[in-house]
Amino acid sequence: MQYSGKVALITGASRGIGRAIALKLASLGADVAVIYSGNAEAADEVCAEARKFAVRAESYKCDVSDFLEAKETVGAIKNEFGTIDFLINNAGITKDSLVLTMKEESFDRVIDVNLKGTFNMIRHCAAIFLKNKGGKIINISSIAGIIGNAGQANYSASKAGLIGITKTIARELASRNVCCNAIAPGFIETDMTEAIGGENPMMASIPLGRAGPPPGGRPRLAGYQPTPGFFLPSPPVFSSS
Repeated sequence: MQYSGKVALITGASRGIGRAIALKLASLGADVAVIYSGNAEAADEVCAEARKFAVRAESYKCDVSDFLEAKETVGAIKNEFGTIDFLINNAGITKDSLVLTMKEESFDRVIDVNLKGTFNMIRHCAAIFLKNKGGKIINISSIAGIIGNAGQANYSASKAGLIGITKTIARELASRNVCCNAIAPGFIETDMTEAIGGENPMMASIPLGRAGPPPGGRPRLAGYQPTPGFFLPSPPVFSSS
């Protein structure tokens, strides 16, 4: 199979886009490490579905915003799987509010999980990639990080930051055969976006007037996963579904 023998670490993989990516990679032969923050039952369900493709799948509880916890989790995955080949940084949260009423802790927490969490995982996986003389990193950004979105100063800032860190990591590690790219989806029907109504300015700007369909068995995002000669141009890849 296309990714047989490869190991993929996917954060935020118990639901939504992360779940779809994990299952797509499993269907292509990759072993998957499913990172979750709270819902162990959902993470175990993803692993059970992944194992139907005759691959190894294990779940790991981790607060990616915690530097040491992220380090311990990456170490545990390496010890159990032997290596890590792909890192997909998908973990993300929202705590929406207009800037006039947004609490400091709401801003900080979103930045910590969405942006610092991505840094933490890259920081701890980088040495593995360098030892392997290759690796692939995909950061899941958002259209909100490109054009902004009212009520999401924290989320938009975190997703814009992901694009910046992606460009920097790509420059730092390209010479070591490590490819780093970002994907910026539009609104997709997931647990995170279900509370966003049609009156939201960003939602209203979508010509179809609705979010993209929920991730299924063959999400476009999973189609961007790397092959040995995989390459994407430096700008983020935009996807509406």
